[in-house]
Amino acid sequence: MSSLKKVLIPFDFSEASVNALEYVVSFIGTQRSIGILGLYVGTMPLSEADNEKLRKEFLQLLDSFNTKLKVAPEFTTDTGEVISTILSVQEKSKADLIMMGTMGDKITDEAITNTSKLVLKADCPVLAIPYGTGIKEPKNIALVMGGEKIEDKAVLGTLLDLARSFDARVHVLTIYKESVYDEEAIKESNENLLEYYLEHFYADHTFIKSEDVEQGILDYIKKKNIDMLTILPRNHTEKSTPSEGRLTKLLTLHSEIPVLALD
Repeated sequence: MSSLKKVLIPFDFSEASVNALEYVVSFIGTQRSIGILGLYVGTMPLSEADNEKLRKEFLQLLDSFNTKLKVAPEFTTDTGEVISTILSVQEKSKADLIMMGTMGDKITDEAITNTSKLVLKADCPVLAIPYGTGIKEPKNIALVMGGEKIEDKAVLGTLLDLARSFDARVHVLTIYKESVYDEEAIKESNENLLEYYLEHFYADHTFIKSEDVEQGILDYIKKKNIDMLTILPRNHTEKSTPSEGRLTKLLTLHSEIPVLALD
């Protein structure tokens, strides 16, 4: 049984957010008891009439996808700085997962989007859905791991939930720049954990040498027909040195498939 009960989708009625909403509806489908909470964050407080207008437009959009959801969707509005407001609503609503659309670098010219900022700050899993993503169930999921040990096994719970829900295979990828032996040393301790926590959905572990880690990942995605990319942002880790999250930002900007950041 899935532990996912509620999905929060920040929604601003842009093309990217409409595309993400359609993906979310397909992701939940007609059989899963997962609620959708749409959130519009404004810079100024809205009148009751405006709130109701946005709520109706959101629900009409959902109806246009012709999918009968098991749990009635909800919609709310709030005012404030986008990222902190989303995180506050996620905490209050107890949403298990944030799913958010992104335009990537198509119009931002390498600017860090709200989505990539959110991925780095959130204390819950975030699925970034790039504009133009095909609406289909993920069957091949890549999990990118560096040389670090898995510190919090619970973070793999969301990944296992998804693999179970879609009967997907999880392919683990490690990109190394210099010596594969450094990576192999930690491989064994992680390998047992991966097999235990991902059960029979764990498919394989590939090691690729590449000076450009991001490009190595993007090439692997195309070669293996990966439908969803999973990363473990290290900016919250306790035992490892927290990373600046540069790779996380790059991947949420440049990936053409959904990127799931586990936390």
